[in-house]
Amino acid sequence: MQPEEIRQVLLDILSRIVPDEDLSGLRDEVPFREQIELDSMDFLDIVMELRKQYRVQIPEDDYPHLATMGGAVKYLTPLMKDVKAPA
Repeated sequence: MQPEEIRQVLLDILSRIVPDEDLSGLRDEVPFREQIELDSMDFLDIVMELRKQYRVQIPEDDYPHLATMGGAVKYLTPLMKDVKAPA
C-alpha cells in the first residue's frame, strides 16, 4: 500500500470508531485526541482493526507513533507495503 491508501484506511477505521466526527479537516501533525473525541479504548480499537483487517502487529511501545495521522502513515507504510489496498 502507498501512503495515500494507508491514510484512507485510517480514515475508514476512524469513521467507524467515531462516526459522528468530521474527519475532513484532520491535520497530519496534530494529535488525533486534540482534533476529535477519541479515548484510549477508541485508540485500541484502531490498533485492533489494523491487526484484524491487515494483519499488522503493533507493539504497545510503538503506540505513540500512531498519535497523529502523519506519524501513523509514516509508521505503517513499511509495515503495509505488501498489503493489497481494499477494493
